[in-house]
Amino acid sequence: MTLFADAPRPASRPTPILAVEAVTKRFGGHAAVDQLSLSVPPGLIAGLIGPNGAGKSTLFDLLAGRQSPTQGRILYEGQSIERRPAHRRAALGIGRTFQIPRPFGALSVRDNVMLGRQHHPGERLLPNFLQPARVVEAERAARRDADELLAFVSLGHLAGSPARVLSGGQRKLLELARVMMGQPRLLLLDEPAAGVNPSLLETIMEKVAAIAARGVTVFLIEHNMDLVSRLCGHVFVMAEGRLLCEGAPAVVVRDPRVIEAYLGTGAA
Repeated sequence: MTLFADAPRPASRPTPILAVEAVTKRFGGHAAVDQLSLSVPPGLIAGLIGPNGAGKSTLFDLLAGRQSPTQGRILYEGQSIERRPAHRRAALGIGRTFQIPRPFGALSVRDNVMLGRQHHPGERLLPNFLQPARVVEAERAARRDADELLAFVSLGHLAGSPARVLSGGQRKLLELARVMMGQPRLLLLDEPAAGVNPSLLETIMEKVAAIAARGVTVFLIEHNMDLVSRLCGHVFVMAEGRLLCEGAPAVVVRDPRVIEAYLGTGAA
C-alpha cells in the first residue's frame, strides 16, 4: 500500500482543494456560521482558531458532512459537496478526526484502524459468496496496511491490545491512523492537542507534519498557539460565526481584532 499519494507540484496559483463560499448555518434564530468564505490551497497545513463559541466545530461538521449548511456552497477539488452525506465525502478523500476520540474499546487497536478502510469488498454481501478469495486477500491487505500505519504513529506495539487501554494521547494517535487508513487528500483535525501530555503532543505534531509532507492537505482546529505557529503556514480566525482575519501565524496573533476577540473589548 502507498499510504500517501505523491501530490503533483502545484501551479503558481493552484485551485483550492477546499473552498467555502458564503456559508451560513442557522440553529433557529442563531447563526453559528454566518456568511463565511475561505479557501485552502492544496498541500498546506492551515489552522482555524478563535474563541470558544466562534463556530469552528460547526464549520468542520459542515465540511465533513455531519450537517448541511442553511445556505452557501462548499467546494472540494472544484466539486460542490454541501449536500453530499459524510460517507460520500469520505469516499472522495475527506478525512476527519474528533476532539474527543471514541474508539471501539472492546476491539483491538488494529481492528479500530481497519475500520477506516474504504471500498472493502467484504462490506457487500455478494462478494463474500461469489469472490471469497478476493475478500480474504483484501482483509489481509487491510491488516498489513493497518499495521504499517500503527507503526507510523508509534502504536505498533499495541496493535493487538484492546483500544480501551489507550491513554488520551494514544487515542489521538489511533484516530489519526484510522482516518489515514482511508487515504484522504484533505485531513480535518479537530483539536489534536486537547488533553495530550507534552511528550505525546510532540509525537502528534511530528506525524501531522510527516503526513503533510507526503501531499495531504491538513486543516486543523486548535487552541494551542505553539502548535499552530510551529505547524501551520496559514491561519484563519473565526469570531461569532464569521471570518475575522487570516494570514501567517506570527501576523495573525498580533492583529488587534484577534486580541480583542480573545480577551474582550479594550484588550487590543
